[in-house]
Amino acid sequence: MTVTRQRRTLAALGGVLAAGAGLGLGELTAALAGGTSPVVGVGTQLIDLAPGAAKDWAVKNLGTADKPILVGVVLLGVAVFALVAGAIGASVPRVAVVMTVLLGALAILAAATGRTLATNRFTQVLPGVVTLIVATIGIVLVLQALGLDPFGRGRRRKAATAEGSTPVAVGNQLPADAPEGFDRRAFLATTMALGVAGVGGLGVSRILPGGVDEATRRAIRIPAAASPAPAVPAGVSANVQGVSSFVTPNKSFYRVDTLLTVPKVDPRTWGLRIHGMVDREVRLNFADLLGRRLVERDITLTCVSNEVGGPYVGNARWIGVPIADILREAGVQAGADAVRSTSVDGLTIGTPLQALTDGRDAMFALGMNGEPLPFVHGFPVRMVVPGLYGYVSATKWIVDFEVTRFEDFSAYWTDRGWSVEAPIKTSSRIDVPKGFARIKAGPAVAAGVAWAQHRGIRKVEVQVDDGPWQEATLAAEDTIDTWRQWTFRWNATPGNHKLTVRATDADGQLQTTDRAAPRPNGSSGLHNTVVMVE
Repeated sequence: MTVTRQRRTLAALGGVLAAGAGLGLGELTAALAGGTSPVVGVGTQLIDLAPGAAKDWAVKNLGTADKPILVGVVLLGVAVFALVAGAIGASVPRVAVVMTVLLGALAILAAATGRTLATNRFTQVLPGVVTLIVATIGIVLVLQALGLDPFGRGRRRKAATAEGSTPVAVGNQLPADAPEGFDRRAFLATTMALGVAGVGGLGVSRILPGGVDEATRRAIRIPAAASPAPAVPAGVSANVQGVSSFVTPNKSFYRVDTLLTVPKVDPRTWGLRIHGMVDREVRLNFADLLGRRLVERDITLTCVSNEVGGPYVGNARWIGVPIADILREAGVQAGADAVRSTSVDGLTIGTPLQALTDGRDAMFALGMNGEPLPFVHGFPVRMVVPGLYGYVSATKWIVDFEVTRFEDFSAYWTDRGWSVEAPIKTSSRIDVPKGFARIKAGPAVAAGVAWAQHRGIRKVEVQVDDGPWQEATLAAEDTIDTWRQWTFRWNATPGNHKLTVRATDADGQLQTTDRAAPRPNGSSGLHNTVVMVE
């Protein structure tokens, strides 16, 4: 390896380690001070700035893996950038320093301009500042150990000859193939220190509590509901293996949001402000909500990103405070037609006021399936509104609730091309048999779920190949706000067959055959599956 190539390789390695040290200590600062993580800040900006098509592709193809993949992409991008900066620095040291400063400045800018969980501006940007300072000092020390002057014209420094600083390999002699001015001892010490800082900072940041812990969440006792959920009637389950359970366990309930880290908000300091076009502003803390009239209801939620036949739908038992009660107390003024709710990270959602006051069980939910809300589903408080897609109703980690008019604001998702109002479309799905399943000829069964929240399901039909539509057997209905299971028995003959399902809601509206992607107001079309009969 030539001296020039060796210097470039070592400088590139030093650049990566300097950036890693900056990120590691930046992450540690974020964990200690509650500021914006450099990686999360940049990642969140990428989410917010990404075109709609990219978001749709990620949700459809990556599912819940989209967040760790994005974090990996950010880290890889930083590593490549730092590698290039270091390599360039072997020839033009000042450029490496400038590029490193720009990398730190990007972390500061992302934190300062993006959505954040930080409580003030100083803590918001502090991790980025730490990243910039540490990474810059790191690359300067690396370049100096390589005999380069990052503040001059890139001249190689003469090899030091003072006792204790002479670069040595064996004895006190400079290695024959070492670059001129290379201080081996200083380089090793610097890079080892940078590596320890990066790995140590990142490691410690991951084991720090970062908000309330799981034990605190589980210790919360939610009072019994003044209005408990009606008893679930017998026969709501199809009792076919492979069909979605009527109640979706919390650990299996879908999660689609834009946060790279899950907020762990302390319920002791949490507060909700109700303001805007109201007669009187109302401020509530968690204890206030626990002391109010609680209702308990079974409600099925659906994400607007759910493709035809997709997994982003689930049914749970929710307990919370009716939103209509709070609005009556605040006194809604004439002319208001919307509510802008805000999450702890600054994400906004716009909800039709009518859907919160028309008698449906819209609530500030505190519990889910018999326990306090899980962190990933909005602890300590979230919105649940039957009949609307989540992007216009299901604000998690809610902290602000402004009564307003649609003409006076735009929300996060509507700014990105989604419809302002989004009632859930009548939909159905085949759970059994799975696509391309092999089954035996003879009597066979297909089964699945159908939903049309706040309207209910009247009928489900199944078509085998291009044959006539045949009515399936519906399981009992819990409420019009929950999904409904169905079964269909048919005689399977050898060969490949296509099964297609459609539903009719309680208003008599037949599920449309028109195929549409989720954007801008929910997918449509009929779900089908192909089976191979032997």
